[in-house]
Amino acid sequence: MKNKNIAIATLVSILLVSSSVGLSIASSGSETAKAGEVIYTIADPTGDWGYPSPHGHYPRGPGYVRMSFIFDTLVWKDTRGFVPALATDWEYLEEENAYLFHLRKDVTWHDGEKFTAEDVAFTFNYVKEHPSWWVDLKSVKQVEVLDEYTVKIYLTEPCAPFLNDDAGTLAILPKHIWQDVKNPNEFVNEEALIGTGPFKLVDYSKTHGTYLYKAYEDYYLGKPEIERLKFVKISEEMASTALMRGEVNATAIPPETVEEVNGKGFTVINQSGNWNAKLMINHEKEPISSKEFRHALAYAINRDDLVEIAQRGHAIRGSPGMLSPNSPYYNPNIVKYEYNPQRAKDILESQGYQLKEDGYYWKDGEILELELITAPRMGFERVAEIIARQLGEAGIKVSVRSLEWKTLDSRVMNQQFDLAISGHGGIGGDPSILNKVILGKFGYSANYTKNESLKQLLEAHLHEMDEEKRKEIVREIQKIYAEELPALTLYYPKWYWGHEGSVDIYYTMGGIARGIPIPLNMLAFMEYQAKVKAPTATEAPVPGFEPAISLLVLITVAYLIRRRRKH
Repeated sequence: MKNKNIAIATLVSILLVSSSVGLSIASSGSETAKAGEVIYTIADPTGDWGYPSPHGHYPRGPGYVRMSFIFDTLVWKDTRGFVPALATDWEYLEEENAYLFHLRKDVTWHDGEKFTAEDVAFTFNYVKEHPSWWVDLKSVKQVEVLDEYTVKIYLTEPCAPFLNDDAGTLAILPKHIWQDVKNPNEFVNEEALIGTGPFKLVDYSKTHGTYLYKAYEDYYLGKPEIERLKFVKISEEMASTALMRGEVNATAIPPETVEEVNGKGFTVINQSGNWNAKLMINHEKEPISSKEFRHALAYAINRDDLVEIAQRGHAIRGSPGMLSPNSPYYNPNIVKYEYNPQRAKDILESQGYQLKEDGYYWKDGEILELELITAPRMGFERVAEIIARQLGEAGIKVSVRSLEWKTLDSRVMNQQFDLAISGHGGIGGDPSILNKVILGKFGYSANYTKNESLKQLLEAHLHEMDEEKRKEIVREIQKIYAEELPALTLYYPKWYWGHEGSVDIYYTMGGIARGIPIPLNMLAFMEYQAKVKAPTATEAPVPGFEPAISLLVLITVAYLIRRRRKH
């Protein structure tokens, strides 16, 4: 009997040791987490958004957000608008067409080196030579260092969005590290992640799409109370469940789970109008190179159906001018393309297409067929199915193909597509986003430069410092854009985020940096409210850990019962 008891006790010990070892490994990253540390975990369905250096991350909002925890800008934004960051204050000198920035004197880089005006001047000059995805600095003429903590930036012309697009978006680099970097896109070692921000990266897995940050103890606003910040990959379908189980602290949640998440005592925040889902159109390829053909597509698509069916009512119907009704620059007086499949057919027939018995249009012996590519995110596959059906009812045969998100972006950027369902944020911030997503060549941009009036207006509004006059120009831009229709905004989704309340995450006024509509402003993670018990370093979810604990409990209970019976 004694030997049996020893065997059982030994087995219990082995299970305890095995469980604790697995837990330690799972929660360690590249540095071992300390028991009791405050860890905040965020779920993301996509996972990997690239190496979080200023030149290494993927050129979409989530990539920039991951970088923003490490690197500061001169100015930043919160719920009210612009707030000091590396600059304590600033002013625009109209006579000199320059901005004067006074810098903080208590800032150090993550390697302990002192931050000065030389770093700011270097960064602006470096990024002028090596433009990033987010900033090109074409408006900057020269940068003058007045003293160790004062810098003056001269502009080539008045630039209305300078604070938002440049000073509020450009990640300031340490001169002592980057001055010898010739190819910033290939600079992906640990030194590339030395910033002045509130967190330092300690672990990143491209394969698993995970990021682990550690609080920077010498941050100039004080050490963040969130000691470790984690991003983990969890599918959209499982995000709400993971939140309610306590496996993550915050996540974007599907609209249909909002009521349940709210009912469990979690906080749900939402916004709309800062992100638009679009039908991208390859305007360089026949027959969709014809503006009239693109009009036919617009008349054949019922955007109200997309809102009600694909988005279950959790969206606002899109404007062909791109900007949403929530924007102060919105123009309601543009062509609307109200759903009218007969008008679509009339346009196609005016271009020589004939409707055959198979229900599709033909021309010169060829059926009118287009490929529609999309990605398995945000309900896009369902949107694509509905659009394919609607266009089919108008006589246009459409085949749908789902691709990985980055592949979709690449195909659109290189114009290797007919139609695509994609989208982007930024439209709730400064209207300079229009220049990027109309003229630019990105996976979410129209790359449309055919209309000279449109190009001139897009240039003009950047230099108009009178706000009312600028609004007039932007409204005219929307009118022409809607008529040219290089892409069609389908709807503005309502985005929902759920969190457990220990951090007051919020949507930034005008969006993070150039308008990113993600409620993960790095300033929010400075304070931990301790409203609920957050996961600690010894409470991280471990795959396979729960069954081991269950087995341990059963063995222990069985042992105690048997021992009691013997007595």
